[in-house]
Amino acid sequence: MMLIRRSTLTLAGVASLTLGVALAAQAQSPDLSDPPAIDGEVVGDHGSHTLRMGIGLAETSPQYLSSQYFGEILSQRTEGRITVNIFPNSQLGDDVQMMEMLQTGTLDLSYPSSSPAVTYVPELAAFDLPFLLPTREAAVAVMQSDVAQSMLDAFDGTGIKALTFSENGYRQLSNSARPVASPEDVAGLDVRGLTVRTMENPVHLAIWQTLGANPTPMAFGELFSAMEQGVVDGQENPWSTILTSNFHEVQDYGSETRHVYTPFIMMMSERTWDRLAPEYQALVQEAARQSAEYEIQLATEYDDWSRDQLEERGMQITRLDDEQIAAFQEAVQPVYEEWAPRIGEELIGDIQAIVESVMND
Repeated sequence: MMLIRRSTLTLAGVASLTLGVALAAQAQSPDLSDPPAIDGEVVGDHGSHTLRMGIGLAETSPQYLSSQYFGEILSQRTEGRITVNIFPNSQLGDDVQMMEMLQTGTLDLSYPSSSPAVTYVPELAAFDLPFLLPTREAAVAVMQSDVAQSMLDAFDGTGIKALTFSENGYRQLSNSARPVASPEDVAGLDVRGLTVRTMENPVHLAIWQTLGANPTPMAFGELFSAMEQGVVDGQENPWSTILTSNFHEVQDYGSETRHVYTPFIMMMSERTWDRLAPEYQALVQEAARQSAEYEIQLATEYDDWSRDQLEERGMQITRLDDEQIAAFQEAVQPVYEEWAPRIGEELIGDIQAIVESVMND
């Protein structure tokens, strides 16, 4: 068998399918790490497959760049017999719609946030509990644990093959109404509470209801126009998503709340998975994990840079100190008390044990 020792793949090769994408990435990207070398044997010939992958984010996002790396691994190690065509920017639908397409086999791959996937695996709601994962190191340790693997395995039989977790990131609040430095700013004292777009997730709804906002579930692809038209005041997403989606064009204020850390889940249709030979299945799983590691690295590099870029582009960002964060933690404690037992005390305890181990290391 032929052994691939070193890929000649560069960041430009990963980041661009066209010159236009490359220029966009250059204009709106930090100095990102190159993708790792593609090592490993070329696998046997088990036929050709062209896979369609739908994602929610833009071509400049870590999600997109790592998805291209995923496709490069499959292409190189099958000598082009597996090809991945990526459709970014919610072209094929929102996360919920694309997961439904996976079930029916009309889409091969998708990369949703964990939050709308709680419909299939309720235990995933653990990631939506406010302030459960205090640092990225703790979050990554949880995502790479046996606890997380059991969540991925729980998709079996749903029509979806869950391959791996990667980073969506810490969610931050943005809005067009006013600076937010406290729960009172969300609720409004002499003015109405903020109307905040959320994902279709009951824990997220509970968080913003408890803070005195008016949470409004909405598909991500509809969000920019809704904010532009004043249908909602704001939204909450990681800084990188806020930047690559150009939300600063319609949002004047940002607050570094870090209220929830959510992962992405790379998924494949079970129908597609079952059509693949076992050697191809093993390669897909390996490529998913390798590209997820790269996505986490890119997301880490993107995070603070994106916040700074948003400020340079006119967004007024409030960096909350420990005392201000503690005020938000106290305000949403009823959400934790309501939902932790419903999600599972043993599961939450296992996650807390991993977090404590990382924090004390």
